[in-house]
Amino acid sequence: MEDRKAFFRILSLAVIFILSFSLAGEAKVKLPVLVSDGMVLQREQPIKVWGWADAGEAIEVKFLKKKYQTVADANGNWMVELKPAKAGGPYTMNINDVELKDILIGDVFLFSGQSNMETTIERVMDMFADDIRSYENPNIRHIKLQHDYNFKPQRDVKPAAWRPVTQEYVMPMTAVPYFFARFLYEEKKIPIGLVNTAVGGSPIEAWVNEDYLTGFPQYLIDKKICEADGYVEAVQKLQNMRGRLYNEALNANDAGLKENWKNPVLDDSNWTITDMFANWASDGYSNVNGSHWLRKNIDLPKRLAGQKAVLRLGCIIDADSVFVNGVFVGNTTYQYPPRIYTLPANLLKEGKNNITIRLFCSGGRARFVEDKPYKIVFDQEEISLLGNWKHRVGCRMFGLPGGVGFSGKAAVLYNALIAPLQNMTFKGAFWYQGESNAGRSYEYYDMFTALASSWRDLFDRQDLPFIILQLPNHMQQRNEPSDGGWAQLREVQKQLAQDIPHAAMTVNIDLGEWNDIHPLNKKDVGYRMMLQAEKLMYGNNKVIADGPVYESYEITGNKVILTFKEGTNDFKPVDELKGFAIAGKDGRYQWAKARIENGKVVVWNDRIAHPDKVRYAWADNPGEVNLYNQSGLPAAPFQTK
Repeated sequence: MEDRKAFFRILSLAVIFILSFSLAGEAKVKLPVLVSDGMVLQREQPIKVWGWADAGEAIEVKFLKKKYQTVADANGNWMVELKPAKAGGPYTMNINDVELKDILIGDVFLFSGQSNMETTIERVMDMFADDIRSYENPNIRHIKLQHDYNFKPQRDVKPAAWRPVTQEYVMPMTAVPYFFARFLYEEKKIPIGLVNTAVGGSPIEAWVNEDYLTGFPQYLIDKKICEADGYVEAVQKLQNMRGRLYNEALNANDAGLKENWKNPVLDDSNWTITDMFANWASDGYSNVNGSHWLRKNIDLPKRLAGQKAVLRLGCIIDADSVFVNGVFVGNTTYQYPPRIYTLPANLLKEGKNNITIRLFCSGGRARFVEDKPYKIVFDQEEISLLGNWKHRVGCRMFGLPGGVGFSGKAAVLYNALIAPLQNMTFKGAFWYQGESNAGRSYEYYDMFTALASSWRDLFDRQDLPFIILQLPNHMQQRNEPSDGGWAQLREVQKQLAQDIPHAAMTVNIDLGEWNDIHPLNKKDVGYRMMLQAEKLMYGNNKVIADGPVYESYEITGNKVILTFKEGTNDFKPVDELKGFAIAGKDGRYQWAKARIENGKVVVWNDRIAHPDKVRYAWADNPGEVNLYNQSGLPAAPFQTK
């Protein structure tokens, strides 16, 4: 009996060994993140499919009734090139025993840059809610790559998924590519793939291959320091410790937490009454870092009591936790997102209701951002929260210096998010970046030239089209003509679009917001991108993609006569042109009068007898500017010298 049991034990082990060996011999191939269900492949171009397997493993790809075979090399890498195909789908692809479904063939676009390129649909719903909720299109696919950085080029990106434009998936999609694709689809009626790599706050040098940055040794030296063994880990550990200890000290010493200042019936008669937009975060000498508590009582009529509502608190610098009638309703950890907090039914009551904000700021000035919505929104009514609030400092702290941002170091985003896409084929690329390089515009021309060269070499396509999205208007408007980092960088962007082959630029000088670095109007941005793509990427020279394009000037007496590129000088009639400034030999600019005359623009100031140069829309925020063509496209900011 024991011999029989031993025999079956040996037999079982043998079967397990054989099965294990068999399975190991048939290990599944590993595919990159972008080669996955729902992907879009570039039409009418050879299609590369690639991945990894055991060395020497045979790979067979079946697609559109054709078979392609290869063998993984000694390092396990493999790649096959499929024949070009026309737009269509959905299709299925088999790679050994892996089946990929719902594949489309159409036009695929690469999007990159910083936060305005990754602002989500959810963030722009205030302006476009009805439009977005009424639109679905499964032929438009979107994939947003996760944030990542690396000091060496990578072969793949972090997990992500292709998603169709449906109500189920639309909210986290990025708004600029989304609107661009909607406009383009109406023109082309073919599948569209959107690959977005953007990283908020990233500088341009992070997106360039290291080999192309030899003209910027300071950034390469900085990168090399960060690559030293243990350096990143040590810095991050210290930064995490500093942040943890800072927060522990703040919370331990915050009188508002100790004395429960969120209590709706708190006696706050000794608190300071202040207008919400006054400088309540200053002691008269410097900004007060730490925690600030703000309270406001509102009277609610019986008809609104018990209703579900939405609390809108605009934007607050920097972080906040919000309580209504003592109940926590939400928090935001940094300044940019709009504060939109849902108030559940039965939280608001008839009569007095209390709103308390615990605001935290570790640098700069704590404040409410002006010209944003501050209100409680019901189905049919709104209650304003503007005006006076009560304020008290909970705990004064020292300012917390900013940490080291490794994702901004030279080449690290290129390595993590661009290099892994080497085998992808794109119709073209869109670049919306510059906010983080404003103030360093003197480097930007060479930096972007290096970026374009490194990407074109990576994709082995020297004619890869680039469309640059010029920075919009932003920051407080000034009373007198002024210069600024954003104005200077816009000029460099314009020059790049003119000088680099197969490049173009959209003008957005009228689409920004003075008080928000992330303006809501991404739809018009997308429309202007589509126009430039029609011209640059599809060769449609009949499309009007540019507003008036400045070309030359001449001085006649006290007037400067501006000439614009033929075909862009069909000016939209206006009673008074705005946004022009003029200077004499002393270089001091003053506001100018301007008018359209015989297909040209005449500029003058009666106090300047001998004008020397002119600027248009030249400021970080030039305010109202109104030089357009009759298609409604604006002129780019420019200067005559």
